[in-house]
Amino acid sequence: MRLTVLRGSLTAAAIMTLAGLASVQAATPPAQPADGAGGVGDRKAAVTKRLLGRGTASTYAFYAAAPAPEAGRPVAIVLHGWGAVNPQSYGGWIDHLARQGWLVLYPRFQEVNRTRPADAPALAESLVKAALAEVASDGEAKPDLGRVAMIGHLAGAPLAMDLAAAAKAQGLPVPKLIFAVTPGGIASGPKSRGIALTDLAAIDPATMLVTMVGDKDTRAADLAAKRLLREASAVPLERKLFVRALSDDHGFPALTATLAAPAGVDTAYDGGAIKPGPEPKDAPKDAAKPPPFRWSADMALTGEQQTLVSQINLARVDALDYLGFWKTFDLAAAAAFAGSDATALKNNPRLADMERWSDGWPVKRLAVETPRPAPAAQAGTPTAAPANRKR
Repeated sequence: MRLTVLRGSLTAAAIMTLAGLASVQAATPPAQPADGAGGVGDRKAAVTKRLLGRGTASTYAFYAAAPAPEAGRPVAIVLHGWGAVNPQSYGGWIDHLARQGWLVLYPRFQEVNRTRPADAPALAESLVKAALAEVASDGEAKPDLGRVAMIGHLAGAPLAMDLAAAAKAQGLPVPKLIFAVTPGGIASGPKSRGIALTDLAAIDPATMLVTMVGDKDTRAADLAAKRLLREASAVPLERKLFVRALSDDHGFPALTATLAAPAGVDTAYDGGAIKPGPEPKDAPKDAAKPPPFRWSADMALTGEQQTLVSQINLARVDALDYLGFWKTFDLAAAAAFAGSDATALKNNPRLADMERWSDGWPVKRLAVETPRPAPAAQAGTPTAAPANRKR
């Protein structure tokens, strides 16, 4: 009996030892490139962090603390997921963009549990306008309004589409690129919770439109992404792409492409530590009082939303970020600003490549699709719905 117990103990110890060795020897993900698309950028640069506006109606601005190039800085407008109002939740991406020379604007269009989704588009629009006006004379920020891109995550994706559709009419800069990642939070009807889509056919035909999702929790994000592509009907097919990031557990830590994957916390971008500048001397002393606050049920985060915000606030930066979401955005922005189209972007061999694990095994490549024209457009019938063609 004692011999059996001893053998069992030795076997268990051997298994644990082998498991420990396996974990030590597990392949590690590829490191972030030093330069180029998805790369670190200028490691030595200090990043200016400003809070523009007053109170909850404010926008965070981030850019390198150095004189801007003569042409100005390209502008990335980052529209957060519902409830993820602190820029530190996307701090890794913001830091990447700032070190790559971008002016990053992060409008806080929501006061958690006090803002209705239906009011978010108008709030975001006014915040972006005010922020651009405030940094226009800043020689280090210096926005180049001819190179504007919008990044929207979850509910921020339909919000980006709404802002782009209204840009000309409302005096906003027309974005050259809309990058909608794991989109969601779209209202299903006029009385339902969520961001109501405006007429997306108003989006400028010259816009490049890229939607990107992960392979986990896919159904809702897939449907939303393809709906956004479909309803932006004035944008030609050659300016649209649907991209999917694939999870990969070949090594450790595993890469898992969830709804929260585009987030990546960096506490250096904690919004609570960024204070507003002094009041301008010519600021009106008696500001208009806001209308009385009226609570409604759609202001409160649902249980599902609370869970997702918790996941966003714990998300770490990994290879899915810098070789997936960040690199895809960088390449798409370069193509859009150069007047190229999504077809050329799709044919770029760097786009789908996710490099290799430390043992030489390739990380699962991005899946890239070009939307097909709706059968109605091909056959002249009004009833068919569009599909996608895989790369």
